[in-house]
Amino acid sequence: MSQWGVVVGGGVVVAYGALSRRLSTTVLSGPLVFVTCGLAIGPLGLDLLNAHRDLEVTRTLLESALILVLFTDAAAISLGDLRKEEFLPLRLLALGLPITMALGWLIAWPLLPGLSVWELALVAIILAPTDAALGQQAFSNVRVPALVRGGLGVESGLNDGLALPFFVLALAAAGEGEGHPGVVVTFLRALLLSGVIGLAAGWVGAGVLRWSAARGFSTGDWRQFLTLAVPVIAYAVCVAAEGSGFIGAWVAGLAFGSRLRGASSGQNARSHTPDPTQMTTFSEQLGLLLASVSFLAFGAVILGPTLQHVTWRMVVYALISLTVIRMLPVALSMAGTGLRSVSVAYIGWFGPRGLASLVFGLIAVEEHLPGMTQVSGVIAVTVGLSVLLHGATAPILGNRYGDWFARTLRTEPDLRENALAADIAPGAKSTPGP
Repeated sequence: MSQWGVVVGGGVVVAYGALSRRLSTTVLSGPLVFVTCGLAIGPLGLDLLNAHRDLEVTRTLLESALILVLFTDAAAISLGDLRKEEFLPLRLLALGLPITMALGWLIAWPLLPGLSVWELALVAIILAPTDAALGQQAFSNVRVPALVRGGLGVESGLNDGLALPFFVLALAAAGEGEGHPGVVVTFLRALLLSGVIGLAAGWVGAGVLRWSAARGFSTGDWRQFLTLAVPVIAYAVCVAAEGSGFIGAWVAGLAFGSRLRGASSGQNARSHTPDPTQMTTFSEQLGLLLASVSFLAFGAVILGPTLQHVTWRMVVYALISLTVIRMLPVALSMAGTGLRSVSVAYIGWFGPRGLASLVFGLIAVEEHLPGMTQVSGVIAVTVGLSVLLHGATAPILGNRYGDWFARTLRTEPDLRENALAADIAPGAKSTPGP
């Protein structure tokens, strides 16, 4: 990587950090700033970063950020969160996510000719998970009903992990017969074996943390480092076993958070049982930094070169992916809930695509399947448009929707959107954006 590329990247981090509070209320979202700066230092601008020299570094950044996101998101969200947010996240995850994948698969068929059935499925699955980082102002705006904020946060915190098995199996099916492991082998290694490894890593890691904290053997700083080591170990062991490190990290987070919460609820106040949300603070902050730099690298190394060869089919599918393919499944999954159409539209629009889609796309490209150039182009354009459109509209639409909610609530106190009247904190993604 160019030294001047590192200097400029560090300067962008410093500048955004200095202005982050002021920019948080504007249309200049963190991802938008970093992607724009990435385009400026990529081949379309100063050419300080480029795909030939810096693709491996970019992949490392993206994968490292995703490992931490998967782990911390899973550790922070419990079954109680799903019950607390009532119907919304369950419907979005159990109904909306699979419908999104199926609809994206069908629409890709006529728009992306030349791709195989499973390559088309990969496009749909890769672009199904949402990323709270790109619309954080819409998720965190306290004027938005707590039900909607919390539901969107829980959805974005879990859907990337839930999409992983579909992605792994579709990738195996797409590469079957070309020297790649088959679906059955992939299922055993990537899903079952990785799940067991992740479960063991998370369970043992939480047990060690509980044991140490209860006896006062560890300092607060080193407890944070212990937590950080858990997803890293789970990922590395899964990769060594030829499984899926990302599934391992996600399951490790589920086990880690579950064991800590179970211990804290079953003991008295003097138990010294660590709070899983406090124990993942450092990992979350590190994930935030890595995600920010990843968006910079994405703009320079991936999006910039893609824009030089973009086609109208890529742009059309990207726009449909961000609108119809997201909003129609949301509308279907919300049928019968009593939510007003404006709320359904708000939930449907804020389904931004980001980190998970980029990492899944890079993994798919490395399989060297025939249609991966077109697949990677569609993913890059979709994420690029999502960064622009969702980031720019989040503060505006959040405020307008909040105004609508306040006006309507004055005349209709039993409004379905007000089901969670208490101002609860949304279970947003652990990387809320730079």
